[in-house]
Amino acid sequence: MSQNYAAKLSHALWRIYHRPERPSPWASGGNLPWDDPDFSRRMLREHLDESHGAASRQTAERAAQINWLWQKLQLQPGHHLFDVTCGPGFYMAEMAKRGCRVTAVDFSPAAIAYAQTLAADTGTADQCIIIQQDIGQFGWPTAVFDAAILLYGQLAVFTRAEAQAILAGIARSLKPGGKLCLELLNQERVDKSDSNWWFTDDRGLWGDAPFLHLGERFWRADEAVSVERFHILHLETGQMDEILLCDQTYAIAEMTNLLRQAGFSNVAAFLDWDGLPLYDAEEWVVYVAESC
Repeated sequence: MSQNYAAKLSHALWRIYHRPERPSPWASGGNLPWDDPDFSRRMLREHLDESHGAASRQTAERAAQINWLWQKLQLQPGHHLFDVTCGPGFYMAEMAKRGCRVTAVDFSPAAIAYAQTLAADTGTADQCIIIQQDIGQFGWPTAVFDAAILLYGQLAVFTRAEAQAILAGIARSLKPGGKLCLELLNQERVDKSDSNWWFTDDRGLWGDAPFLHLGERFWRADEAVSVERFHILHLETGQMDEILLCDQTYAIAEMTNLLRQAGFSNVAAFLDWDGLPLYDAEEWVVYVAESC
């Protein structure tokens, strides 16, 4: 073991030892490094892995969702759909194949590159506008889209104030009467216990060489926020990454009110994905709201 490696390892272990007992929500951003090229590439690999639905839902589940979305959003060929946080473009491509024009936005460079390839491979490139950008900094157009989707709980990684601004931006970007589908975790189902766990691996979201993952989860009841802190010790180098992930949860009444304040009306909330056959359907609330 080199002296440099030993020093790095010692420093990492002391950082763990001296870590704050309970991290503050959104400290150092409080989000995954979506736009980091290496992390983005590894996350894309998880999106494409059909053995699980932890990053993107499996194909059969997405097909059921797309049929539901087509009906609930009253989509028609020629409509313009806004896919907010589109990931690798699975929903974008399927909606474009049905005749929609789609504007798709995501922060991940690998996901955006895949979405562009997918659009080309499915013959829908002319119908898709694909943008790499943080939606927290997006310049929302006015009255452009017939419908919008913001799926798989992605709004939860933003603070309440940021989420309110994003919802207002989406409302502004929709034509009057345009519909939004928003998917968020059911606050009643969220794990509210503090916990910790660890594991080792040599391939996964955190790296492609041996690493030690030390995870902690904290529930902050006063803010209804779940905070996860990950220390990732890369065993070949002694380097350590510290990542904080925050998930803001909402009661149905609170989110309904936030949507109305943002410029939506006729807000409907569907528990358990309205009965769709998804493996984790009971964990989610799906909102459909209409732009004023």
